[in-house]
Amino acid sequence: MTTSLVDARGQEGRTDGTLLRAVGVSRRFRGLLALSEYNLELRRGEILGVIGPNGAGKTTLFNVITGFLRPTTGRIELLGEDITGMRPDRVARRGIARTFQTIRLFGKLSVLDNVKVAQQLHGTAGFWETILSLPSFSRKEQELERKAMQHLDDLGLADLHALPAASLPYGYQRKVEIARALALDPKVLLLDEPAAGMNPQETTELLGFIRGIHERYGLTIIVVEHDMSLIMRLCDRIQVLNYGQTICEGSPEQVRNDPAVIEAYLGTRNRAESGRRAAGRGEG
Repeated sequence: MTTSLVDARGQEGRTDGTLLRAVGVSRRFRGLLALSEYNLELRRGEILGVIGPNGAGKTTLFNVITGFLRPTTGRIELLGEDITGMRPDRVARRGIARTFQTIRLFGKLSVLDNVKVAQQLHGTAGFWETILSLPSFSRKEQELERKAMQHLDDLGLADLHALPAASLPYGYQRKVEIARALALDPKVLLLDEPAAGMNPQETTELLGFIRGIHERYGLTIIVVEHDMSLIMRLCDRIQVLNYGQTICEGSPEQVRNDPAVIEAYLGTRNRAESGRRAAGRGEG
């Protein structure tokens, strides 16, 4: 059974409240400062875009939030609870799910089984009932399958449930990966370059898919993406990272016209202006 946007917001409280907070978060790899004094106040129901040149610290940020890396300094809170340095499985149980730049589905397993694997994070089957395949275990397995099928049906993926994940077209594999993350029943969904490797038609379909899950589940979403068109059309607010620091934050329109952002992507204002002229002539 799906949760509407209104229901989810009602359960979590006011829509203008802070769901996820990062305070002074830095991550150093020996001499390299990959993330520097990063701050975030993520509001419930918001879609936040995080952009920046290669090496700006975007994936490091995701790894720190989800527990794959421990920050060198700083604090991360989810609904006021300090989750700094928690293991990834504990972070996921508390309500933060993610996808990865490189698709990490279980290719030989069916689409349905990929979703069931994620749901088992919240499973209640005990050791002995699992080992002995007791009737209670069978009932719980049937319930997992029912919920997984309902989940796929809600997302328009039910017809693919029996197919091996690796046999799907690339765009559908991305959707299944997002469906698996949603099966964790997250409060916050982190999408790491979901449009990577997609053609324009697949990217447009993905845009509609993400908007659909945002509305259906009342999710709060952070998207890291190089496809600027998708980010500008999808996000309520955008942060721009460069060399691990936030150099700009605001609406898509504010970010699009910010001189620091233009310089970060194109080098200098003169080069930026040259790039605009070239674009107008159809060059490049």
